[in-house]
Amino acid sequence: VQLVESGGGLVQPGGSLRLSCAASGFTFSSYYMSWVRQAPGKGLEWVSDISSGGGSRYADSVKGRFTISRDNAKNTVYLQMNSLKPEDTAVYYCNAQNFQRNYWGQGTQVTVSL
Repeated sequence: VQLVESGGGLVQPGGSLRLSCAASGFTFSSYYMSWVRQAPGKGLEWVSDISSGGGSRYADSVKGRFTISRDNAKNTVYLQMNSLKPEDTAVYYCNAQNFQRNYWGQGTQVTVSL
């Protein structure tokens, strides 16, 4: 089983990034996919999730700025992040879960700074 995040980097406030999480080794289409972040010195914070059917939810802190999506044909989940703020700086992790299993990626760093 692998979850491999990519797309992080350094961006100025107001900019955009698109994170990707490529999955392998399990039946991606049947799993609930989430993005979770951890800012420096802080705990894990749930950002967004998407069901196997495509229903999505967002934390209030990112609602209206971030969009989660999934491509079951490519076994990939995305997080489009717009209007980025310095407080969005964190390591972003991809998570896959069903009623029996819970998998995590290694994370990708997002830094929002001038």
